[in-house]
Amino acid sequence: MKNKKIVLMRHGESQWNQLNKFTGWKDISLSETGKKEARHAAKILQKNKFKFDIAYTSVLKRAIHTLWIILKKLDYAWIPVHKSWKLNERNYGSLEGLNKDEVVNQYGHKQVQLWRRSFSALPPKNNNSDIICLKNDEKYKNIKTEDLPNSENLKMTYHRVINFWKSNILPQIQKNKKIIIVAHGNSLRALIKYLNNINDVEIEKVDISTGSPIVYEFSHDIKPLQYYYL
Repeated sequence: MKNKKIVLMRHGESQWNQLNKFTGWKDISLSETGKKEARHAAKILQKNKFKFDIAYTSVLKRAIHTLWIILKKLDYAWIPVHKSWKLNERNYGSLEGLNKDEVVNQYGHKQVQLWRRSFSALPPKNNNSDIICLKNDEKYKNIKTEDLPNSENLKMTYHRVINFWKSNILPQIQKNKKIIIVAHGNSLRALIKYLNNINDVEIEKVDISTGSPIVYEFSHDIKPLQYYYL
């Protein structure tokens, strides 16, 4: 019996990726390079004869638009697309919008690496006005104010991502649906940590490239076997 396969992918390069800024929940568009990465990913998936029944993404347009480009190229624009804030990038708190090099100069490389890579280090929090802005954003109008993050570490991101995985995506894999998930560096790191049972220290070494399809293989009883870039 063949292994079940799904495709995971981080969105293409965004305009703030290009400017080396912390992005998080800021809804930033793809750069021209990011659009090219999405088209290239679609070609790779097409060459490898991937077909899809259902797609999942966040509510941030850099991920949504990456998925649109891929589905259009593969002629799968008609399949159901499910969007959830639980697949969003982690919220980087008050670091969002700041240049990463400038933050390193202010706080030091070691501290910034902890904020970016560790499982539990929490970036500086947003102020109340930032939470009000999120609450006034139509994307989040149905979320309780107390559930809107003012900063997240990978552990917090992990809990919302895995909750969504178990309740929404896993049942579709069990039904043999062919799935593509286009999300973000940290939401995908969280998912890979869970699927591969990676410990809190080793996850610091896991990085996800923009615009590169990752194939995840599962046994017939939905046990994760391996993942690899196409």
